[in-house]
Amino acid sequence: MTPPEGIAIGLDLGTSSLKAIAVGVESGRVLFRERQPYPTHRPELGAAEQAPQDWMAAAIGALARLAAATGAERWVGIGLSAMLPTLVCLDADGEPVGSAIVWEDTRAETEAEWLRREHADAVAYERTGQQFDGRYLVPMFLRLRDSDPEVASRTVRLAGAKDYLFEQLTGELLTDPSTAAGSGVYDLTTGAYAAGPWPELPPIAQSSESRGLDAGVARLIGVRAGIPVALGGADSVLGAEALGTRPGLDVAIISGTSTVVLGTRRELELRAEGQALVTPLALGGYGLEMDLVATGSAFQWLTGLTGATSVADLIAEASTVDPLAAPAVLPYVGPGEQGALWEPGIFGAFHGLTLATTRGALMRGLLTGVILELRRCIFAIGPDVDGRIIASGSSLASPLALQDLADACGREVLADESDADHSALGAIATLLVGLGKKPPTRAATLSRYAPDPGRAAVWEALAARHDNDLERERARAAVARADDPAWRAGEGTL
Repeated sequence: MTPPEGIAIGLDLGTSSLKAIAVGVESGRVLFRERQPYPTHRPELGAAEQAPQDWMAAAIGALARLAAATGAERWVGIGLSAMLPTLVCLDADGEPVGSAIVWEDTRAETEAEWLRREHADAVAYERTGQQFDGRYLVPMFLRLRDSDPEVASRTVRLAGAKDYLFEQLTGELLTDPSTAAGSGVYDLTTGAYAAGPWPELPPIAQSSESRGLDAGVARLIGVRAGIPVALGGADSVLGAEALGTRPGLDVAIISGTSTVVLGTRRELELRAEGQALVTPLALGGYGLEMDLVATGSAFQWLTGLTGATSVADLIAEASTVDPLAAPAVLPYVGPGEQGALWEPGIFGAFHGLTLATTRGALMRGLLTGVILELRRCIFAIGPDVDGRIIASGSSLASPLALQDLADACGREVLADESDADHSALGAIATLLVGLGKKPPTRAATLSRYAPDPGRAAVWEALAARHDNDLERERARAAVARADDPAWRAGEGTL
């Protein structure tokens, strides 16, 4: 009698929820899924905070559900993935001090500017591969040092969200290179952190390394103690790994609350223009990454604002609207922008509203704006016409968005519409590689969207209109800065 196959578990700690999946080791078949949401607190303008304890409660709850549903005796281990950069301050006992500062938080721009000036070598793109701003762990902590001295005084280590989760599951604090890059001071050329006026950062190990599951946590979940927990990596790079992106050719898009555009390379490339973030991949090579910070969140915002039943329903209304007839939308409604533009202080705008504008037209304009910024990122990372765009995730789940993307870029788009949990699947791959096993080939059915040459001129016109509107908004913001003393002092927001 053939014994039942082993089961690998993937956890993805995302911006709005924790996703957990159980996958057959040999078959690659997804056996069970679980999702546990948690809130983001926004106590002031620019703030985005979460409770690390909520993440752990979500992880325990999800793992317990998977254990009960799949048969915990068959588990071979757990792989981890998480959002970044998200700061957790840890005390001498490894416990979190205060709230976690989520990557959406924009309050540390002043500290980032100080670091760029006073510690230029530590944060230089030529070392870190990062477009340094206030969304990295180090400037986030320096802001806390001034705004909350009690938290800062108790902090002995800075960690990312995944680092905290790994420590809670195994009892040991470690990070991987892709997550270490989220500190803002990880030197890609040496594999070490730069020194400076900030607490220690976690020791670095490879993504495939693992430690045993803590006995107390194992009892809560209902599995045996000591099963391997692999370090895994950042959600963006693990998503690209799971999608099968070909180095130097394809561009992966992993969409959700935000959207990551990532092309892979075998060797380290620190381009002189420094447009893309350079992130170590989990299983070798590097990712050239650009992030649009408001995609799924922007769609949800407009859905709530207009009273639509769901994002899907609003996109269905948008599908009947000619994009050239819809309002032009600059989709920077999140905390700035980190795509090809890299303008943390940029704001969104609607142009061309009339009394006849419908909510479907508003969504058509917003979707067009998002597609145009994805196009800008894809062209900046690598306009190789032989490469594919491989898309996954909730923000690009509609055929309308996927066909728009193909038409706008003039490249074939492949979409795995059977699965949205590619970061968790990538986490499982790191676990299995560490165990000396080959990750299974999943029989995903990829939908193909071929570009329509007849739509190329339409998208060129939309792109020209989009960029003209962007320049108008930049000019308007410049006037506001010049007229407002708070702006001149570097204290204002527009």
